[in-house]
Amino acid sequence: MQAYTIEQGIVAPLDRANVDTDLIIPKQFLKSIKRTGFGDNLFDELRYLDEGYPGQDNSKRPINPDFVLNQARYQGASILIARQNFGCGSSREHAPWALSEYGFRTVIASSFADIFFNNCFKNGMLPVILPEEVVDQLFKQCAEQQGYQLTVDLEAQQVRTPNGEVFAFEVDPFRKHCLLNGLDDIGLTLQATDEIRAYEEKTQKARPWVFRELKA
Repeated sequence: MQAYTIEQGIVAPLDRANVDTDLIIPKQFLKSIKRTGFGDNLFDELRYLDEGYPGQDNSKRPINPDFVLNQARYQGASILIARQNFGCGSSREHAPWALSEYGFRTVIASSFADIFFNNCFKNGMLPVILPEEVVDQLFKQCAEQQGYQLTVDLEAQQVRTPNGEVFAFEVDPFRKHCLLNGLDDIGLTLQATDEIRAYEEKTQKARPWVFRELKA
């Protein structure tokens, strides 16, 4: 998993509350359990004017010119700002997969659905909770300034604006450690490789019949 330290990037505003995971990545694209291949269908129902399906050539589909991610000023955005209860609905992990593959490393909102919030950390993405009045301010600044960028500093737990404003956010210390060091659940387990190997060797000597049965 890619480590997260400081993200400075263009901001894309999604001015909607209660964005559910089916809107983030619609159900018809959930047949794959790979972590890749979902970015082109992020917000599929909003990005395109036709109905999407797996395996479709998205380059030939009619796009919705009014949707924020299709507008030139937001191309290359790595920070998404949204409204309250972002990521509600079903628990699909495909939602952060799609956001991450599209290029978003940070989502800022006044609140998140719990499961989506947890899944973000497991996939190298930082969900930042800021007060609603601060989110309102960020939306306003983003609309007024083309190419609007924010700096999100995980170590300092700060969101910094171009004009020098600083907004602090909270993050669980363990989740912060994992993001800073690029550790997902597998990475955490591999940190104990020596202890696991020692345990297996000890167990094999103490109960060799177990291993004989496994080999058979």
